[in-house]
Amino acid sequence: MPLPEPGSEAGAAALDRIVRRPADAVLSFDFDGTLAPIVSDPSDARAYPGVTAELSRLAPLVGRLVIITGRPAAVAVEYGGLADVANILVLGHYGFERWEYGGVTAPDPPAGVGLVREELPELLRRSGAHDGTRIEDKGRSLAVHTRGAADPDAALETLRIPLAALAQRAGLTVEPGRRVIELRPAGMDKGSALAGVVADAAEGAAVLYAGDDLGDLAAFETVERLRDRGVPGVTVCSGSDEVTELAARADLVVDGPQGVAELLTSLREAIAAQV
Repeated sequence: MPLPEPGSEAGAAALDRIVRRPADAVLSFDFDGTLAPIVSDPSDARAYPGVTAELSRLAPLVGRLVIITGRPAAVAVEYGGLADVANILVLGHYGFERWEYGGVTAPDPPAGVGLVREELPELLRRSGAHDGTRIEDKGRSLAVHTRGAADPDAALETLRIPLAALAQRAGLTVEPGRRVIELRPAGMDKGSALAGVVADAAEGAAVLYAGDDLGDLAAFETVERLRDRGVPGVTVCSGSDEVTELAARADLVVDGPQGVAELLTSLREAIAAQV
């Protein structure tokens, strides 16, 4: 399977560096919408067929394989079937949680999460939340999904202001996404998490980040800042018709999780051909 060509010169150079020097490379991926298709019920999400197997094959070939997700790290490991993937690091809750070698480390959640957990159901009722709106309790954050509503976008807009007010009162930040608004602790995002991983990588390491949603823009910005400092980097958008901002910023756009799976295969084959 041929390796796709990024649309930018910087992206193409970084992808070439990854293929030529894989042992130094940092390959990082979002989970939902990138490695796993978006589904109506977040608890039904699972890695796209073949993705876990390709990650397992890539892991021993590269310097660092990283999943950066808004989910709890252990949940992403379970839903992705990642527990037996060697050399993989899973950063959950945007980097607050770290799963590695079968264990999770994380700070305690702030008190505001408990406040949101207590008040969110009544807030949705008072705000006229549309039928099909659901709460996802992630432990260290809470998300409100409207994908199950008859008009998901209108349902989300109905809740945008009251959820922002609740987040402010609880001392949390608002993370918008694909028909979801999450209220979560401030102080960490996918860009900061990625920067920390790259800082620990080998000198001269190239970095790839693939994502699909607004929360991934911070990681894209980190890749762009690293490039300004001479670190080769390539951004990949797992494309959809729901979010276009990432596609406009990405060096390479692929066709959703299926396209990401194909990218993993082509990348592994290109690396293997160099050996």
